[in-house]
Amino acid sequence: MSDNELAEQAAQLEILMPRLMRQLSRLDLQNPTTHLPQAQLRVCAILADGSLTISVLAKELRITVSAATQLADRLESADLVERVAGTGDRRVKELRLTDHGRRLMRSRRQRRVRRAIEMLAQLSPDRRAALLGALQELLHAGRAAPDGGEGIAVAAEL
Repeated sequence: MSDNELAEQAAQLEILMPRLMRQLSRLDLQNPTTHLPQAQLRVCAILADGSLTISVLAKELRITVSAATQLADRLESADLVERVAGTGDRRVKELRLTDHGRRLMRSRRQRRVRRAIEMLAQLSPDRRAALLGALQELLHAGRAAPDGGEGIAVAAEL
């Protein structure tokens, strides 16, 4: 495969992935996450996997610690996240989703899974297996990339 072909395929992937994610997250005015700003939704999606310090969150989002702190303050005011003592060092504060935040993100995930079922049902079982296998390989390749795959989890969540 030539470099031009690879570049063209990469450009196609870059176009297709956001479109696919928009299809999975079709606007649903009944879902409260629809009204969250994108940056706040990204934080909640990351924290759905577990608590993090502000500095680790900032690195994951590729923003400054100050910007991450502002996001955390807004989410804390909305009762979506809370600051808790760190698991390893009680002096360190970590952010985690509140019960309300967890329910909200669980609801969002359930809606996206239902939408994915609708979309996947249109493919044959063999095509579904091939698609999922290829996406898993791509994610693995991204994690093995020179930048260590930083930020890939964020893109995958949205």
